Amino acid sequence: MNHDIEAHSIAGPRKLTGWHVASMFIGGFGVIVCVNIFMATQAVSTFPGLEVSSSYADSQTFDDRRIAQDALGWQASVETRGDEVRLTLVDEAGRPVYPAELDALLTRPTTRADDQLLELSRGANGVLVAPADLAPGRWRLRLTGTARDGTDYRHNITFTLAEG
Repeated sequence: MNHDIEAHSIAGPRKLTGWHVASMFIGGFGVIVCVNIFMATQAVSTFPGLEVSSSYADSQTFDDRRIAQDALGWQASVETRGDEVRLTLVDEAGRPVYPAELDALLTRPTTRADDQLLELSRGANGVLVAPADLAPGRWRLRLTGTARDGTDYRHNITFTLAEG
């Protein structure tokens, strides 16, 4: 065993040359560039798209739409049971609300792959029910519609389904 130690110590340390430093530098930055390219590709390929076509134009009427929608006094909540989504939409007095039009789009916040346009139907006690393909994770229910008086209605409800 002592003989191995002596042989190893006789060889001495290896020299660090300019080529070694250049190789480490290029290799390190090569890994960083490859990871950045991969992450950028994943981000762009899973981006669900724009919320509005023109944020400036949308902002010009935002306050008017918000005031009109707040005047409706509607409260929306969502729960899931098995493979169905249950939407409760009530007015200030707690009475069920049935808009003239209502579209419900169930989405994941970061991808369009799981988007589902829900077919809502009236259930018991004014609850609107729709079958859905639900998996654990973060979800967003996008409600867009029109009240019976013509007021536009938009509401997003984000919720998380736990596993099990």
